[in-house]
Amino acid sequence: MSASPLPTKPNSRHLAYRINAVVMIVAGLLFAAPILLILITAFKPDSEIVKFAGILPHKATLHNFQEILGSPEEIPIFRWFGNSVLISSLVTLLVLTVDSLAAYGLARLNLPGKKWVFGLIVATLMVPGQILLVPVYLILNKLGWLDTPLALIVPAGAGAFGVFLLHQFFLTIPRELEEAAALDGCSKFGIYRHVALPISAPALATLGIFTFVGSWNDFMGPLVFLDSVDKYTLPVGIALFQTSYYAEYGLTLAASVLCTLPVLIAFLLFQRHIIQGIALTGSKE
Repeated sequence: MSASPLPTKPNSRHLAYRINAVVMIVAGLLFAAPILLILITAFKPDSEIVKFAGILPHKATLHNFQEILGSPEEIPIFRWFGNSVLISSLVTLLVLTVDSLAAYGLARLNLPGKKWVFGLIVATLMVPGQILLVPVYLILNKLGWLDTPLALIVPAGAGAFGVFLLHQFFLTIPRELEEAAALDGCSKFGIYRHVALPISAPALATLGIFTFVGSWNDFMGPLVFLDSVDKYTLPVGIALFQTSYYAEYGLTLAASVLCTLPVLIAFLLFQRHIIQGIALTGSKE
């Protein structure tokens, strides 16, 4: 009679993987819980919001969204949405262009003093943005750009974080690719355009998403540099709306959902590129 095999202990590495997965799921649920709660509550009538009787609505309604979207004269949310899309898109395009050119020059070209310049650019990351509001305001006033989209697009058109991110990625590009392109007759700009940019697509996508989300959520800039209500971006417009309708909780929560949903969808669509770009940026050539 053969002895039955002894039960084997679970592999320690497999156990650690399961523990990490559980911890990450719990952490993800904790981070997502406020967003889910706002989304669910936005479909409740005010009576259920004031008198809490459960997380899920007993009588789900679209009244809150219909009232916000159906009053363009009183609540120009479509105008605010269009302003946010225009400004965030142009800022993202400008940042990708300027930062990629600067990062490529500092990473791949033999420029005198480029290490000092790169160090100075990175050092600006430690400067709080609020310190620059007054000098930027004075410059924009001198140029006559206040209360125009240029006041939000041009000052945000370059950033030290983007230069740092792309600089580290460009360092990972093999020199052989550039040498082969040079032998084929490519200029420095041609190598940047036809070799560096296609390879750096994950890093560019990461920077693009971060820039778009940051510009979309920017509150201080539009509040300081814009005066006309019809030129406000969505976050400032929603804040103005919530000040006027602070007692109508369903409307304010529905407005918050409309402000958050585009950014959330963009992040979910491009999260793979973000993870890939961050993972590859830290590697060495």
